[in-house]
Amino acid sequence: MKTIGIIGGLGPETTAEFYLEILFSCHQKNKKQRPPILIWNVPLDLKIEEDLLLRSKGEERYLPFLIDAAKRLENVGADFLVLPCNTLHIFIDDIRKAVDIPVLSILEETANFLKKKKIKRVGMLATSASLQNKLYEKHLVKEGIEQVIPNDLDQARIGKIISKLVVSRHANKDREELLKIIDKFEKKGVSTVLLACTDLQLLIPEHSSLEIFDTMKILADASVDEILGE
Repeated sequence: MKTIGIIGGLGPETTAEFYLEILFSCHQKNKKQRPPILIWNVPLDLKIEEDLLLRSKGEERYLPFLIDAAKRLENVGADFLVLPCNTLHIFIDDIRKAVDIPVLSILEETANFLKKKKIKRVGMLATSASLQNKLYEKHLVKEGIEQVIPNDLDQARIGKIISKLVVSRHANKDREELLKIIDKFEKKGVSTVLLACTDLQLLIPEHSSLEIFDTMKILADASVDEILGE
């Protein structure tokens, strides 16, 4: 088995869910041994986090923390790294250059997943920073996949929901509001929605007529394959 290094804490609940997903998914495929997992919880200033999630600014202040985390995990024995946060894949090239071990990309894995599913149009639920930096758009266009995004008002609402999730202050009304935003995709002729912010999976939205895919789950499955050498 390979040792996975998780750059975590962005946000904390998602990191915990990602860890459990790796643990249980590995057990389903290999019942002889638990997987070796390393996690570095990034000690980020919460004001920096708030600026990015609510105001889509200051993302460059994350980079020193991410590179430090990557090097720490590499130095203590990680065979490969993952960052279960979509937005901070803005810096995946910088992280890859900082270490000598592979870094899986949630963007690449998700684009490959949608391609295999033969999906040509997808509704995007992501942070404003992800959309502004065209993180997924760059990869989806290559695969002939069109992304449909919320209007500005709904995007602002999504930002507030994500901010609450990061500090574990979300409530049922946040889930209901997210589902209302998802409903609007159906009116635009979209049949598939992507949770392109890993924190959104904490609300576990389900829809009666739209298919919802979780990028955290997609990355976790790819990570398990890497751990087991599949």
